[in-house]
Amino acid sequence: MTMTMLFDGSLPSVPVSLPSRVERFIAANEFDRPTLVLDTDVVAERFHALKSGLGHAHIHFAVKANPAREIVERLVQEGSNFDAASRGEIELCLSQGARPEQISFGNTVKRASDIAFAHAAGIRLFAADAHEELEKIAEYAPGAMVYIRLLVDNPEADWPLSRKFGCDRDTALALMAYATDLGLDPVGLSFHVGSQTRRATMWTGVLDYVSTIWADALAAGHALSLINIGGGFPAFYGEPIEAPAAYAAEVRMMVEARFPGARIMAEPGRGLVGECGAIACEVMLVSRKTGDDLHRWVYLDIGKFSGLAETIDEAIRYQFLTPHDGGQTGPCILAGPSCDSADVLYEKRPVQLPLNLKAGDKVVIRNTGAYTSSYSSVGFNGFPPLDVLVI
Repeated sequence: MTMTMLFDGSLPSVPVSLPSRVERFIAANEFDRPTLVLDTDVVAERFHALKSGLGHAHIHFAVKANPAREIVERLVQEGSNFDAASRGEIELCLSQGARPEQISFGNTVKRASDIAFAHAAGIRLFAADAHEELEKIAEYAPGAMVYIRLLVDNPEADWPLSRKFGCDRDTALALMAYATDLGLDPVGLSFHVGSQTRRATMWTGVLDYVSTIWADALAAGHALSLINIGGGFPAFYGEPIEAPAAYAAEVRMMVEARFPGARIMAEPGRGLVGECGAIACEVMLVSRKTGDDLHRWVYLDIGKFSGLAETIDEAIRYQFLTPHDGGQTGPCILAGPSCDSADVLYEKRPVQLPLNLKAGDKVVIRNTGAYTSSYSSVGFNGFPPLDVLVI
């Protein structure tokens, strides 16, 4: 088994995984503020792994997961398509060489002027889940292709995405008929199985449900040709996940069995960029509230408002490297630096960290390439937003 070197060059007493290139870069450099370090080679490798498993499916990178210009540029070079949620993301993709036909406008809540901008730019594929949204698309992108997003529930996902987006079966069928009446082309259905769905088998129930609606739509006379399976492809946060190519291949086979002949569209975000980056940060304080506290409080110079929003409800469990790894550890409540009492990262399930951790120690947060820089505030409490560095 490979052994990782600690920051002081010594070997830990317990074997851990070999650091990534970004982790080695962080260990060799100093940072005066929290910094996300990214490696686009990892993005390219993951793209081709997913592509090999998904076969003929079209990959649309969910730009919201990490809008770094260098990542979009690299994925354009590798042949990816893109799922954009706003005019800004569309402009970003176009500026890095993506063609309009490679971009879908996947947000079901769009400003009318942004629909008009997208249509004028040549984008023809739009998402919707409401009558009024279809009316906006028909007015500002006449004749466009639309896919209807379904409301699905998957409690097995680490971060379920129910309620806010999508519609039920009856509404979806009504929307397809209404789209046709408006002169639009309802080409298919979309859904999102839930972010960080760690095993491919966890897709089964959702796919079974969506396939019944697909069959009902075909029976109603709608010539559907596109099934957009959304995201859900996982990144590694400490719990076992399947290899990306094998995971993608299993999902593809399940989709093909239920939607024979359909064009498959996938929108990986986390699964593409989650493991391409790590955050360099620093311990600001280690304390106990009372003399008999069971847990220490460890405060970092990064928190929910500066990039770690996905620790809400402790859904995403990041891993940490410190200069003292290999020594004795104890449970910690981990918190961010801001004056907001909600800025606590892990409390229900405390984090095991070295007992001799102290203020000023460098900490690396592993596999933070997804949903960190895009969630970082502009400067809550005056703390600087998350820096991004691409190596």
